[in-house]
This record gives sequence, C-alpha cells and structure tokens, in this order.
Amino acid sequence: MKWIAFIVTQQPNIEEKIKEAPDSGYEIGVVIGSYLPFVVLIGIAYAIYYYNKKKRGS
Repeated sequence: MKWIAFIVTQQPNIEEKIKEAPDSGYEIGVVIGSYLPFVVLIGIAYAIYYYNKKKRGS
C-alpha cells in the first residue's frame, strides 16, 4: 500500500519536470525513467511466477 502513496506523491513532480523540460528529449527521458522501475519489477515478478509454475509442474 505504501507504493501507491509513493506513486501518487511522485506524479506532480513528474508533471512539473515535463512542464519545465528544455526539449522533447528531456521529456522522453523523464517518462522512461518514471516507468522503467515498474516495468522491471513486473518482469521480475513474472519470472518468479514462471519459475514457480514450471517447478510445480514437474
């Protein structure tokens, strides 16, 4: 539940950075940097799920 509060509190900070961005490349970097940790965590969770599913199947 704490991560939901973290995401909600970080959202305005991201919007401010995008508004103050010097160019579009900076905006893309902010967006990628904001979502990349979540994508990595989802990938790790899926890998653990797949490993455990395969382990139980045999």
